Amino acid sequence: MPPTNDIPRHIAIIMDGNGRWANARGLPRRDGHRAGAESVRNAVETCRQLDVDFLTLYAFSSENWKRPQKEIDALMKLLERFLREKLPELLQQNVRFQTIGKLDMLPGKCRQQIHKAETDTRNNTGLTLILALSYGSREEITDAARALATRAAAGEIDPADIDTDLFSRHLYTANTPDPDLLIRTSGELRISNFLLWQISYSEIVISPKYWPDFRDADLRAAVDEYARRHRRFGTV
Repeated sequence: MPPTNDIPRHIAIIMDGNGRWANARGLPRRDGHRAGAESVRNAVETCRQLDVDFLTLYAFSSENWKRPQKEIDALMKLLERFLREKLPELLQQNVRFQTIGKLDMLPGKCRQQIHKAETDTRNNTGLTLILALSYGSREEITDAARALATRAAAGEIDPADIDTDLFSRHLYTANTPDPDLLIRTSGELRISNFLLWQISYSEIVISPKYWPDFRDADLRAAVDEYARRHRRFGTV
């Protein structure tokens, strides 16, 4: 394991491959999502052990609403059950739970569980677990631009004063540091509309494993790879 100063403060993960994991085993896709939930629990525990401050998981994208309704319903029920069953564990582990995305599109029961989990864990001081739900980065950036335009039109701000810091404060992630490390599973080489603004200088690690097979050793290997890299942020 790398020394503490080489541990990323914020890890973001595109959890990809649940469906293909299930298809490879002749199982329905919902079984892949259920297996993926165990990888979520494992990633949270590993990040706690590594003293990572923030873990953001791409759980459901704005584009995922285009999937078959049966699969969407299964995912929403899984989300609701996951939050209900894991809340005592989050409390015990001192994990703070947060979400980003257009939550108003989620079913009422999911929103209720999200609100309870966020409220009950808001004073926790350990790892912050962030689920990106009904999330799309282009939509997030558009919302930020709209909010700034509205404030400028109302005379609250001068358009000349809009800079990257002010823009960042209008994103869903306003109170969260940018990810140091972005991990994508399943071997796919794309970002899929995830944290486009925030990952400008993130180190990227691609794992060939499907998300349900991604476990402690794989996450630690990604952190080891991160520690071996020299982050230049545009310098030499």
